[in-house]
Amino acid sequence: MPTTTRSLTIGSRTSNLAMWQTNHIIALLAQTWPDTECRVEPFVTKGDKTLDQPLPEIGGKGLFTLELEDALRNGRIDLAVHSLKDLPVENA
Repeated sequence: MPTTTRSLTIGSRTSNLAMWQTNHIIALLAQTWPDTECRVEPFVTKGDKTLDQPLPEIGGKGLFTLELEDALRNGRIDLAVHSLKDLPVENA
């Protein structure tokens, strides 16, 4: 019986930390689903690109996650890996 290979596209920022986290997740996925092929889709976010202004001055939420969220919504990636610290939080 032929083995079906699954494919996952994982979105990640290109920072060293983000890529380490992504590779760690890929290793964990491989332990559970060894027949799953993972491909990393790198993203450079608005927060990564804006180097000449303090981030609070840029304004808006999701400076490091918006591009990843959009890619999830439109099906360009299957999952996103990033730090919790980069997610916008709402006051309760």
